[in-house]
Amino acid sequence: MHSAPASSEFVHPVLAGREDASAELADAVRRLIGLTTATPAPADVTLAAVRDLNAIADVLESHVPETPLPNTVVHQPVAEGLPDLTARMPFDVVIGRHNPLAVPLKVSFEPPKALLKGTFTRAYEGPPGCVHGAMLASAFDLLLAAATVVAGVPGPTARLELKYRRPTLLNVPCVLEGEVEQHDGRSVRTVGRLIQNGHVTVEAVGDFVKLDREQIERMARRAQGVS
Repeated sequence: MHSAPASSEFVHPVLAGREDASAELADAVRRLIGLTTATPAPADVTLAAVRDLNAIADVLESHVPETPLPNTVVHQPVAEGLPDLTARMPFDVVIGRHNPLAVPLKVSFEPPKALLKGTFTRAYEGPPGCVHGAMLASAFDLLLAAATVVAGVPGPTARLELKYRRPTLLNVPCVLEGEVEQHDGRSVRTVGRLIQNGHVTVEAVGDFVKLDREQIERMARRAQGVS
């Protein structure tokens, strides 16, 4: 089954003219995060790196606007098919290409399912050699919300329940799949699971509140301090 077509021409206004440069910055910081959790560099080397990094941060900080920029664009125009969540949410903490904190997962659609695919690395470790449960919860929150988009009944999370069947291993490819099980009025029930090495390691159930486009945009404006 192939993914449903999505608009790929949209560029977040914050990234216009600098999309590639921003992605490279995120990759560099992502690499640094990984090294921070892995390197036993001597104190003098570490402190020298701290000085250099603070100098770089000072340069970037001088370009931060007084009014916070929106992280998510809720009114992305879609020519046909399903919305490009990666383009619409470039700074998202789960799938944001331009957020170095984001888990290394890519979202796609195979109606009626939404999918997340990727491999968790050392920075996301909980128990030794395994993925932290909080990281898995954030991934399922995004996944099941994406499933409501596939079904045309999007809205915010009201409840999320995870059952950890077995440890999810670091550095082993994962596939997370979710879909809407039922919806009635304003209530939407979703289900999901994580598959690794042919085994289900996590199962999830989520309840969402269905909102129409106008309600979603109004909620986004309130969050950004716009009336």
